[in-house]
Amino acid sequence: MHKFPIALTIAGNDPTGGAGILADSKAFHARSVYGMAAVTSLTAQNTMGVQDVYNIPAEFLESQLHSIFSDEVPHAMKSGMIATVEMMEVIAATVKKHDIPYVIDPVMIATSGDALIEKESVEFLRESLLPLAANVTPNIHEAEKIAGIKINDGDGVRKAAKIFLDELGIRSVTIKGGHLDGDAVDYLFTKDGEITVSSPRINTNHTHGTGCTFSAVMTAELAKGRTMEESFRTAKKYITSAIKNSPGIGKGSGPVNHFSFKGE
Repeated sequence: MHKFPIALTIAGNDPTGGAGILADSKAFHARSVYGMAAVTSLTAQNTMGVQDVYNIPAEFLESQLHSIFSDEVPHAMKSGMIATVEMMEVIAATVKKHDIPYVIDPVMIATSGDALIEKESVEFLRESLLPLAANVTPNIHEAEKIAGIKINDGDGVRKAAKIFLDELGIRSVTIKGGHLDGDAVDYLFTKDGEITVSSPRINTNHTHGTGCTFSAVMTAELAKGRTMEESFRTAKKYITSAIKNSPGIGKGSGPVNHFSFKGE
């Protein structure tokens, strides 16, 4: 019997399917990886914004993770929206027990601009959770918040990456440059150096869930045993295609197309 590679997402739920565990699950499926999910928060949101949030009790998140790992250990995992310190503590304990790649998408602000994480959680994220990750995938705004500097260009990205690697002790970081001017340049920084991949900027408002999706593809590729560089390059190609072929759903910032990329 063929056994699928398995990827786990720990994140919030977007009922319209553009972000969170539903977006992650679509990305896993599109990359031929079996997806599992533990829910951290229930949101009332759509393409126009976040209307309400209910954070799952940390004890119930712990129960979900125990159910998963006591039955079948995934080959890689990622986390997205983690609103409270208590949930981060549960996830940190789980990561420490299992030697599998862990990708953190440090979700703090939705595409709509709505805050998705409690202020007191940011410091715990920086000091206790990020160092456990194989890779962290912030966008420019998230990288600014974590590194504590302003990023205006590639030099700013590199300064932030140095803080991630040298001061925070993170093994590798992917900084997505979609919020900077010019072409859409994404950066992967490891202890061995820097890799950049550029694509022409796509003029569209349909970018809801891009961060979730990018990190989910990286997680899926790591679950297959791909290297960090291979996972990064595939995620870049995938998200470029997904944005370019967005389905135009909703009245605001619509979701990307999780099934448009046909590459290996």
